[in-house]
Amino acid sequence: MGFSVARSLDSHLNNIMVRRTRRLPASSTNEPTRITRPSSFSTTHTFRSVGFKHSQKQNHKPIQTTVFASKQDLIDFHDRKSPNEVREEIKRCYELINRLGRGVVYLGSSRMGPGHSHYVQAQELSKEISNLLDCTSWSGAGPGLMDAVTQGALQAGKPVGGFKIGKEAGEWTASNYHPYLPSENYLTCRFFSARKHGLVDVVVRNNPLDKTAVVALPGGIGTLDEVFEIMALIQLERIGSELPVPFILMNYDSFYSKLLDFLDVCEEWGTVSKGEVSSLWKVCNSNSEALTYLAEFYGISSSDKSNNLTKLHSTHESSST
Repeated sequence: MGFSVARSLDSHLNNIMVRRTRRLPASSTNEPTRITRPSSFSTTHTFRSVGFKHSQKQNHKPIQTTVFASKQDLIDFHDRKSPNEVREEIKRCYELINRLGRGVVYLGSSRMGPGHSHYVQAQELSKEISNLLDCTSWSGAGPGLMDAVTQGALQAGKPVGGFKIGKEAGEWTASNYHPYLPSENYLTCRFFSARKHGLVDVVVRNNPLDKTAVVALPGGIGTLDEVFEIMALIQLERIGSELPVPFILMNYDSFYSKLLDFLDVCEEWGTVSKGEVSSLWKVCNSNSEALTYLAEFYGISSSDKSNNLTKLHSTHESSST
């Protein structure tokens, strides 16, 4: 028996109905069997069929069956039609970085709002780091602690950029737009892969004058995903191979202590080398500890801090007038 199967490369096609004809005598015509489109289907596509040959029994002709597949009208976003779409979005991420400048990327929970103590600490930390390193602050441009670091950097009068995703946990789940950042300062990504490219590229140092950092604030699954991915990139020398990039884990109120205990267990089992994890990041329990570490990392003297503080006051005075 021979048959033909319609083939689609679209991963979202479903509810395909297939009906195959019985074997017909040799005198019968070789007409394709068609599938009736269900009423729930809105758009129909016919795809090139691919033939598979099997042994035929005597006095029977191969019967061809054609499958017609349709998309349900349930998906309100554009489908990924080719890798070029991802590539173009990554390109837009890089263009945004080139325009606003590299700096510090903050990873953190989108669920800890202004009433949370970690929100207050993160906002203050972002303001102080922006002043210390005189750089752009980057985040996922979402709510929670990402909003806190955005607010802190704006209070310092420094540039802010972001790579938003269409849907965030927390309060901004229904909008692709930031409530107060200028649209030219952030990009709403369709693809997580493009967003991650952006979040990583903002901390890659091209010359010794670049001052960048990764700051991991308390967070959940999404934050941990980003934390361990960046840690792996540093471990494999995909980031900081020529010019090191400081990676700070903010352990507010011992938030990450149990995670650190687990990583110690990994050392005991031999899944990571002894001292390997501690060499990849700096665990800080307070903002002052993080600021001291960054100042030492970049060799920023007290006079440099004073100059940056003077610039900060000047910016505030000019904006108030």
